[in-house]
Amino acid sequence: MSTDNGDIIFITGGARSGKSSYAQQLALSLSSNPVYVATAKVWDDDFEKRVQRHKNDRDERWINYEEQRNVCQLPIENKVCIIDCVTLWLTNFFIDTKNDIDAALVLFKTQINALHKMPGTFIIISNEIGMGVHAESEIGRKFTDLQGWANQYTAAKASKVILMVSGIPVNIKEK
Repeated sequence: MSTDNGDIIFITGGARSGKSSYAQQLALSLSSNPVYVATAKVWDDDFEKRVQRHKNDRDERWINYEEQRNVCQLPIENKVCIIDCVTLWLTNFFIDTKNDIDAALVLFKTQINALHKMPGTFIIISNEIGMGVHAESEIGRKFTDLQGWANQYTAAKASKVILMVSGIPVNIKEK
């Protein structure tokens, strides 16, 4: 499935809300060979196990890439592509910019704008971290703000926005 411009489907929700499994089912309903882009940097052994669990969820039908920043430089044009996830993608930009919210957001928006112009279907997964407990540290509060603004920007560009709640997709926006 492709369009003249990038079709962004934005899936957001809390931790363990079913975002990834829903996105994978959706991608497979749109393509027999979807693309999966992992934006994570593996920080420790526990996170490595989480990454491996996600890898095990995908079979030979999937084309897999790992890219921490420049997703738009991958060969994903005219593909159905999952980008998982905004939170980890933003973390890379946030660290690169020494916790500069504005600079990190500019880098992120540049990628979203490029995807929006690229033909294909891009299923972008994110987290609603601002719906939980208020961050204790200044850096945590700054990142929560960054995540909220990035989510708003992505949702505005998306043709469809889905909020996952306890494994149930709730349609928020559909053009």
